[in-house]
Amino acid sequence: MSESKDFLRTIVEEDLKSGKYKEVTTRFPPEPNGFPHIGHAKSICINFGIASDYHGHCNLRMDDTNPTKEDTKYVEALKDAVEWLGFDWGDNVYFTSDYFPKLYDYAVELIKMNKAYVDSLSEEEIREYRGTVTEPGRRSKYAKRSVEENLDLFERMKKGEFKDGEHVLRAKIDMSAANMKMRDPLLYRIRHAHHFRAGDEWSIYPMYDFAHCLSDYIEGVSHSICTLEFENNRDIYNWVLDTLGLKLSRPYQHEFARLGINYTVMSKRKLLELVEGGQVSGWDDPRMPTIAGYKRRGYTPESILNFCDQIGIAKANSMVDVTQLEFCIRDDLNKKVPRIMCVLDPLKVTIENYEVSEEIDASYYPHDVPKEGSRKIPFSRDIYIERDDFMENPPKGYYRLTPEQPVRLRHGYIITCKEVIKDASGNITEIKAQYHPESKSGSDTSGIKVKSAIQWVSAKEAKTVEVRLYDRLFKDEAPEGVEDINPDSLQVIKNALIEPAVITEKPDERFQFERQGYFYADPIDYRDEHPVFNKIVGLKDSWAKKAKLNEKKKTGEPASKPQTKKVQVDGEVAPMSEAEQTLFDKYTGEFGLNSEVANTLARDENLSSFYEEALSVLNSPVGLANIVANEVARELKQMQASELKFNAKQISELVKMVDDETISSKIAKQVFEEMAKSGENPTQIVETKGLVQISDPSKILPIIDEIIAKNPDNVAKFKAGNTKLLGFFVGQVLKTTGGKANPKVVNELVAEKLK
Repeated sequence: MSESKDFLRTIVEEDLKSGKYKEVTTRFPPEPNGFPHIGHAKSICINFGIASDYHGHCNLRMDDTNPTKEDTKYVEALKDAVEWLGFDWGDNVYFTSDYFPKLYDYAVELIKMNKAYVDSLSEEEIREYRGTVTEPGRRSKYAKRSVEENLDLFERMKKGEFKDGEHVLRAKIDMSAANMKMRDPLLYRIRHAHHFRAGDEWSIYPMYDFAHCLSDYIEGVSHSICTLEFENNRDIYNWVLDTLGLKLSRPYQHEFARLGINYTVMSKRKLLELVEGGQVSGWDDPRMPTIAGYKRRGYTPESILNFCDQIGIAKANSMVDVTQLEFCIRDDLNKKVPRIMCVLDPLKVTIENYEVSEEIDASYYPHDVPKEGSRKIPFSRDIYIERDDFMENPPKGYYRLTPEQPVRLRHGYIITCKEVIKDASGNITEIKAQYHPESKSGSDTSGIKVKSAIQWVSAKEAKTVEVRLYDRLFKDEAPEGVEDINPDSLQVIKNALIEPAVITEKPDERFQFERQGYFYADPIDYRDEHPVFNKIVGLKDSWAKKAKLNEKKKTGEPASKPQTKKVQVDGEVAPMSEAEQTLFDKYTGEFGLNSEVANTLARDENLSSFYEEALSVLNSPVGLANIVANEVARELKQMQASELKFNAKQISELVKMVDDETISSKIAKQVFEEMAKSGENPTQIVETKGLVQISDPSKILPIIDEIIAKNPDNVAKFKAGNTKLLGFFVGQVLKTTGGKANPKVVNELVAEKLK
């Protein structure tokens, strides 16, 4: 559990300390009328997270009180979302419909207390009688009905003797209440509709405000946590429970700010319109903000959880930039996925002086990713490169292949263009080239200087794949609906070419296609005879730059100065200056940084200066580069370098603690956040908060034993061959220790225990 507590956890701790509750019980109570979206993910994390933090329990409850919109498929989607995010609801999924008999009895009790009555006004009259914010409402004449008459009418409503809308049951509270929700709210309405669980047993169904608080009470919920739009409903929540005299261990409602993300629609009604209107392929369309959509697109549970953790829990609604979510998936995948080569728009290259064939050894991972794995890439006379990696008449600063400029084939040789072949229309169809035998990557003695490396595949061995390039579904920052859909949100490439190991060896299901972005093997449409990959996210945030450029076009403002604007758009990189290129070569060659990190540092003078200063204190080029290119860069986006509360020396001190294994890299991020806020020395933060890394096996093994004992099913699956579950067990240990356990030690100990 985090050292810094949000206001909800503070409330929970105070309630436990005062003895108000012996155990924490929360609930996640969605209505099963649509697939859960990213906003539900936040609620899931809060409710299940708080229950876990305080050794309590979170109920998964379906609020199935509206038979006209609910369905079993939505129940299954909600269960899948919670499970995919890594949370456990226990043995039972709860349903409000299970409590229908008890809820009916509570309603009868309110009638007997003369606190509820059957009203026969029309829907329009009820609305008219409610009044306004400045004017009190009027109570219905039917409120004068006797208790006996109300009991009779309510029972006949239950038996189905009346038409929909003919009567409703209302609470008798205060028609002049400042909170309009308290002006005799509806408790029951007639619905002659088939319920997906209760069948045709009921003709009346409880309203949310009546069913919700009582369901919480029946289940023994302690903290009923919901979003701010239900703040005014809290008075009804309390009124029902207090009026019925339900005092012992009764629940209380607490509200937090709902999640809003720009370029995103979160209304289930609007999402349903997109599905039913055919604008998307379904609830799990990879462009949809549903959890099923993110899952199919290739987002990881860890990236969603990290995003929810980063945005925190607030009391006031605000809008979160979608780039923060995109950053979380990039940050997660950058540390774990293999790098491979895929050509989306192939251009044939014939290497005329190469007569044999060979296999080139290439690692799947850059130096700064602590994973092992490699493959053999077939190399032959005929290859394909990206069409935009060759230019016959290049602009100044173009560093890829041209008639006069050689280029390196990634992991392979340097080639030089000798002839350009065109069709009758003048379109380039083939490049005739020569290779330099002494220029092989890793053993280059050719002396030839090149400024970039490009991806390629061997023509004979390359595999044809379908690639789906997904972009944001909406083009407007605050979309309303269908009219704001981005027409370029999906581009399908049917004949992309990929290196064969990706298909034949299947080293992973997520990959970084070098210079293209991160991709995921579609879990539904992928077949061995027809592989399909979804674009998860680009290598860099290009949307903000595109939007800014479009805005300038609208106003007539010049887009940029020709040679000063540095933009990277999903793998298409603007040329570096000579000084930047020198830094890039130094960072990738001398320091061993991966190209993404080196590119980020070399192109930003503030970042490179900060990095060089930190290096002068600590010789840890990769560790420093990663924190500067990510965490420090994020801070510099929001302020000037002179405004930073930390300095390069402190960052060096932080990285040294990671290198010395005093703290884990996960804890380092927590320490950095504190440094960014307070400017406090990292060593002092670690000592004060007790964040020193745990490497002693005797302290870690009991935790591992407990987690293995709690997850027998996953142990059995692991021993049956699902070795990916090793990460699950390691993650559980790290979570239990708050990220303090040494990941290397945990990996070794868990692997040994599961043998």
